[in-house]
Amino acid sequence: MAQALIRFLKNQFFEIDEEQNPFFAGALGIFGHGNVAGIGQALQENPDFRYIMVRNEQAAVHMASGFTKMKNRSQIFACTSSIGPGATNMITGAALATINRLPVLLLPGDIFARRNVAPVLQQLECPGTQDISVNDCFKPVSRYWDRINRPDQLITSLLEAMRVLTSPVDTGAVTLCLPQDVQTEAYDYPEEFFRKRVWKSPRPLADRKFLAEAVAMIRQSQRPLIVSGGGVIYSEACQVLDQFCRQTGIPECETQAGKGSLPYDHPCCLGAIGATGTSAANRYARSADLVIGIGTRYSDFTTASKTVFQNPDVKFININLFEMDAFKHGGIPLTADARETLRELVIGVNDYQVADSIITEIATLKAQWEKETDRLFHLSHSPLPAQSELIGTIWEEARSEDVILSAAGSHPGDLHKLWRARTPKSYHLEYGYSCMGYEIPAAIGVKIADPRREVYVWVGDGTYLMNPTEIVTSIQEGIKLIIIVVNNHGFGSIGGLSESVGSGGFGTRFVKRDEQSGQLAGEVLNIDYAANASSLGANVISAKSIDEFSVALKKARDIDTTTVIVIETDREERVPGYDSWWDVAVAEVSTNPAVQKARKEYEEMRRNEKYFL
Repeated sequence: MAQALIRFLKNQFFEIDEEQNPFFAGALGIFGHGNVAGIGQALQENPDFRYIMVRNEQAAVHMASGFTKMKNRSQIFACTSSIGPGATNMITGAALATINRLPVLLLPGDIFARRNVAPVLQQLECPGTQDISVNDCFKPVSRYWDRINRPDQLITSLLEAMRVLTSPVDTGAVTLCLPQDVQTEAYDYPEEFFRKRVWKSPRPLADRKFLAEAVAMIRQSQRPLIVSGGGVIYSEACQVLDQFCRQTGIPECETQAGKGSLPYDHPCCLGAIGATGTSAANRYARSADLVIGIGTRYSDFTTASKTVFQNPDVKFININLFEMDAFKHGGIPLTADARETLRELVIGVNDYQVADSIITEIATLKAQWEKETDRLFHLSHSPLPAQSELIGTIWEEARSEDVILSAAGSHPGDLHKLWRARTPKSYHLEYGYSCMGYEIPAAIGVKIADPRREVYVWVGDGTYLMNPTEIVTSIQEGIKLIIIVVNNHGFGSIGGLSESVGSGGFGTRFVKRDEQSGQLAGEVLNIDYAANASSLGANVISAKSIDEFSVALKKARDIDTTTVIVIETDREERVPGYDSWWDVAVAEVSTNPAVQKARKEYEEMRRNEKYFL
């Protein structure tokens, strides 16, 4: 059965816009008793189906997610694990993939389908049924789930799995649980099962009536605004978005997934919007009378918890293949492909253009924001540099096609505001799940997807400690990364958030326990990140200043192996918020005056939250 599975995967192809490629790039994983004799043996017999050994099963899924995101979901990896903890390690990765709508195929080993030897090693016994294992935990975080209890079930299950994996709407994690005994069983599979199959991605058009309504709304609007989400990039709509914006003068802002849809210096690009947005985007958005959402799901960060759009008459047009997103905020639902819909809007709005005063306003807001960005890039903060200075230095050293990659902590917010994206794929942020530990393995996936680019992996010390071991994988596979470890002695982002809700950064610093107070308030922990990275096989450079950091980046570019740069920053020197807010509930009852003050401010800000009906 496992041999049939690998043979089937090798014969699946994906086609979009007449371009056809193998859909599976190979398999990632770790072998154990639950898959070594099945999937492991089958992969050994198929050396042309690349197998990459990872150090953690969760990391395998992150690697697969980073790869397929870079490939615009046109190619994927399968991830295999043994039963038990090897399988459940993948659950976090599955949730990340499904929330971000990234296709990954998970093949966890499972308990024996024949039950006479139960309970087998690592089996969860349930007194109410024998038809359950830990792999049932994958159900809520998978777009498709099945357990192959007989080898012939593989035939129908794999075809359904491919339907979901290649769908631009329903895609996410697909989990096929493989009992370890069934993996090794033989079955006379039909030859037709192994023929070459080409799965094509459609580009559906919008409903004609809704499209006409959208055109009329745009023509009637005085202060329209485009919100570009990940769907713009996945549908390869950036070029026609540029045309639409230049033709109409409508300003554009971007979500985390949509950043780079337009280059930062495009005359219509106002940059990031929402809780991590720029002053330019958020100030304009406040009075926008029409929001054209393209490929966005309007997360709380994008809408600043429903506070960024304050015009009482604001209306929405939503271009999205996913019907649930297309209907959000009571908008006109254009359930269609972003590129094709924009092409139709270019024709439909024809001679419409925003007023000259809007053009002037956009230019002024952009100029003010670029001046603020330059200020933050060159603070000359001492004795330790500020995080914004590091971002500026990386940006100045990176080429336009190089990739900045991050996922969690204060980095995504600062990068969303400050990074000047020049091309659509140069900004890679996982912010649907904002998963600590995603960064290093995902960067390997990105580098595999496009080896010509340098990949700058931006991690905090807290994130680094969660998952540094895929450095070993990068060394083993000869995949070069530039990893920047920013040491601010703890969880800086949550520390700031804790302070904002009145808790004073409790439990967020890497310090020893104070014997007198009994709290984590003692000496700073002496953690040698450079020594750790070196022990894993990386080349390591320590920097103590912005000048040294700049030199380190230049050296790292010239080195052909993974290089880790460690630098300490001032955790208290933060990038400001700009006309934005994020709803994080504050305790309603507390004896702490700081919490009481934060609660009062919280209640005042909540009054700005809107229902868009």
